[in-house]
Amino acid sequence: MSALSHLPNVGKVLESNLLQVGIKTPEQLRDMGAEEAFIRIRAYVDQGACLHMLYGIQGAIEGVPDKLLEDSTKQRLRKFYKTLYGKDIYECQ
Repeated sequence: MSALSHLPNVGKVLESNLLQVGIKTPEQLRDMGAEEAFIRIRAYVDQGACLHMLYGIQGAIEGVPDKLLEDSTKQRLRKFYKTLYGKDIYECQ
C-alpha cells in the first residue's frame, strides 16, 4: 500500500495503474495532472480506461470523491476525453 491509496477514489486498481506509470506519491500526481496521468495509464497500462477513471484521478488530486467534482470540472474532463478518444461517458466499458 502506497501513500496514493489514502487519496479519495484510489483503490487497488487505480493505485496499481498509477504506480506502473511512475506516479508514486500524491505530489507527483498533482504535479502531473489528471489528464497526463490518464493518458499514460491508457497508453501503457489499461487501454480500456474510461472517463470514470479520469474523474477518479481528478477527484484524488482535489481530495474529493469523484461524485463531488464540480460540474464545470466534469464538463472539461468529458471534453478532453471525447477529443482524445471520440467517445463520451456512455461508451465506457
